[in-house]
Amino acid sequence: MKKTVKILSVVLALILVIGCFAACGKKEEKKTEEKKTLVMATNAEFPPYEYHEGDAVVGIDAEIAKLIADKLGMELKIEDVAFDSIIPGVQAGKYDMGMAGMTVNEERLQSVNFSASYATGVQVVIVKEGGSIASLDDIAGKKIGVQTSTTGDIYASDDFGDENVVKFDSGAAAVEALKSGKVDCVIIDNEPAKSYVAANEGLKILETEYAVEDYAICFAKDNTELKEKVNAALKELIADGSVQKIIDKYINA
Repeated sequence: MKKTVKILSVVLALILVIGCFAACGKKEEKKTEEKKTLVMATNAEFPPYEYHEGDAVVGIDAEIAKLIADKLGMELKIEDVAFDSIIPGVQAGKYDMGMAGMTVNEERLQSVNFSASYATGVQVVIVKEGGSIASLDDIAGKKIGVQTSTTGDIYASDDFGDENVVKFDSGAAAVEALKSGKVDCVIIDNEPAKSYVAANEGLKILETEYAVEDYAICFAKDNTELKEKVNAALKELIADGSVQKIIDKYINA
């Protein structure tokens, strides 16, 4: 009887060990699969850096990110989210990185780390033709439309006061507010600004640039390994002209 109990105990122990190995193996397999996917958060309302073409997110950032993922032997997955949720999502580990024509500034550096810069952006002011704003000096005291949490939002709030800044979920919504007279101007990046002006008669961009800034990719503070790998890939892509080729494809110099 004792011998039978001993044999059963050994069998049960073997079953538990085999089960553990199987479960651990599945966990390791799942972990490996997860590492093969590079999850990028963006806000696809910022042409030509990111925008929708059918169901796909395309543009400068999408193509550069794809080349980076290829360099790292990973599959790129793009999540289209609200701009102001990109950094919190990256901080929480929901996304591996954020890439959305995002400017490096002191405020953001307190929350996330950034890659090397891959492009230069220019903030401009969209106004109505024949309106009351003819230069940057005329903006003070006027209602300014911006996309929430963008550098246009940050700069305008600092320069002209929160009370004069009207925040919108997208640049397109801010431009619609300008057309309907709810705001007097819109501060936004030059490239989407050109698209909005081309699509809406009666609008123009002020000749003087409002601000010049560097675009980079953001990472969680504790994800230095991925930041270093992406920086290395980005350095190669800049050196061999791949990044400039993508930028030239979308922006006519």
